[in-house]
Amino acid sequence: MTSLGLDAKDGGTSAAPPSGTPASRLPAFLRTMVAAVREAPRRRTLAACWVGLGSLLLYAVVRHLAHVSMIDMVVYRAEGGAVAHGHDLYDLRVTQYLLPATYPPFAAMLFTPTGWVSVPLLRILVTGANLVLLGAFGYLSAVLVGWPRRAMRPALVFLVTGLGVWLEPVFTTLRYGQINLLLGVLVLYDLTRPDSRRSKGIAIGLAAAIKITPGLFAVYLLLSGRVRAAVTAGLSCLATMVIGALVLPHASFEFWTDDLYQTSRVGKEYIVDNQSLRGVLDRVLHTTHSGVSTLLLSAVVAVFGLAVAVGIHRQSGSFARARAWSVLCCAITALLISPISWTHHWVWCVPLVVLLFAEAAHERALPAGHPPPTGGAPRRRWRVAAVLTALCFCSFAMWMVPHKGLSNLRIPYLLQPVAALYPLLGLGFLLLAGERLRRHRRRRRRRSSTTHRASVPGQESGQGPVQAQGLLLPAGRDQA
Repeated sequence: MTSLGLDAKDGGTSAAPPSGTPASRLPAFLRTMVAAVREAPRRRTLAACWVGLGSLLLYAVVRHLAHVSMIDMVVYRAEGGAVAHGHDLYDLRVTQYLLPATYPPFAAMLFTPTGWVSVPLLRILVTGANLVLLGAFGYLSAVLVGWPRRAMRPALVFLVTGLGVWLEPVFTTLRYGQINLLLGVLVLYDLTRPDSRRSKGIAIGLAAAIKITPGLFAVYLLLSGRVRAAVTAGLSCLATMVIGALVLPHASFEFWTDDLYQTSRVGKEYIVDNQSLRGVLDRVLHTTHSGVSTLLLSAVVAVFGLAVAVGIHRQSGSFARARAWSVLCCAITALLISPISWTHHWVWCVPLVVLLFAEAAHERALPAGHPPPTGGAPRRRWRVAAVLTALCFCSFAMWMVPHKGLSNLRIPYLLQPVAALYPLLGLGFLLLAGERLRRHRRRRRRRSSTTHRASVPGQESGQGPVQAQGLLLPAGRDQA
């Protein structure tokens, strides 16, 4: 990805289409994508396209050899069938694993069209749709980060679509036929739109209506002062609940009063698949009931994560790539504090890796001898961080520890960090973001203090006392 740096020289520019042409009638984000394709440097874009296609062909071979079942897609199809045929939604059990429905009634209503096609065809359609969503997620990540420049974003989309399938969360999402990429696209679409848009928040509300966890982004909007967008998200989610109650009254009552709070319906919290704080504590403490410990730790992480996210957002005028750092702090906080965050929920690794490579590109573009903006660390630190993070998400490391049944509770302490790879990366990111925010605020206070001293006669050189009319007066005192 570093080849997509801001210093690419082989790009071109293209004039905007005149008003009244078909392109000018497209939505704003589509017009931007069309313009990016027109401006894209041909050689680099084609190279990225071929790399992406080659990677996807290799993925297709691996996928065939792995006998991908797309078991979650089968559950979604059964949920849609239950709605269509009037069956009890939350009593159904699907596949040999007897998996139940775990999403809100409104989500099950959205799954109804999946029953119109056969399972083999649905596998092809869902996989294709997820690859398109992966490309859209990569594009929105570039918009969120503000890197690379617009002409290079088609190349980034090809690379993210082709190479992103090897990120374990994305690979597992495709393997199970999950909807995580759809939720990520909905959230990022809303958060990359201007705050002045009256409809901002609707997509987040829809994502929360499908899966509860994205609702934390509405809280994030509220705390960061974007009240209208937060209220819009809440009302959108509430509207879907009302629709669900009108169409499926019994299922809605059952879900919102009982099933929602039974995390055991979703799965066992202590297994390695669960990369949330709850899963980590269960495995470390060798227990299935780390309730109080999890609650306390989750509360601390929630407060810290949201505080850092909001703090960075408020410094967006001077904090480089503040929007991306802020949004990712919120996303990672949601993943950490959720009772269950399966490995495939961590598809937010896509914008995370894009952000780290953007930091590496910025660091590389600094003039020789220029100190890094956040201290005297080596100039290659962001490049190393980006590569290591990408490798960690491609490692499938947690699957290398014993994880069959109760063996999840007997993992040796030396292997616990491997079994908790994503939460440790998430906590490390939050601490890094918090430290960057602290340093940024300290530098701003220092500059403000320097500016204040320079505005007082006699203090430009930084001396303490000021000599006036033969008397030594303490610095900062009124000399009138």
